Amino acid sequence: MDSSSVARGPVTQIAWVVADIAAGEKFLGTMLGIRAWTRMPDIRFGPENTSYRGEPADFTAHISLSYSGDTQLELIQPVAGRSIYTEFLERSGPGLHHICLEPEDFDRAVEDAAAQGISVVQRGDMGGQMRFAYLDGAAAGVPYVELAEIGPNMRRFFEQIKKDAQ
Repeated sequence: MDSSSVARGPVTQIAWVVADIAAGEKFLGTMLGIRAWTRMPDIRFGPENTSYRGEPADFTAHISLSYSGDTQLELIQPVAGRSIYTEFLERSGPGLHHICLEPEDFDRAVEDAAAQGISVVQRGDMGGQMRFAYLDGAAAGVPYVELAEIGPNMRRFFEQIKKDAQ
């Protein structure tokens, strides 16, 4: 990786924050010919494993996943608590929220971002099966870039979602 890169690799996910997850599923499903979405209601992100702007976070969101080719599509509807998702809706309304990269070395990518003055706005660990960190791109006109480390069980879950969507 060159010294100016935080993370290299393909974009593995495109995500939107929405006020109505069903409407988002319907619209993107129609536009992209997606056969199925996997909706996970009321996913809680607790203070024991999630932070928002450097403080413990406690929020809940509906999440829906599908695929277009090899790219995962994610819809996020915040339902309780404070997060970058509620902040985004308040600031700009529903819309494209982030792209996700999966760096070879998650910890190193987060450290490289900090060394370049890029702040981590929200981060978390989902039971050891996925770690994520949202990098703030607002100064450059880009909402967020998510860095993710996906564990084997979560990877199998994503593969099933991909199979169901196609």
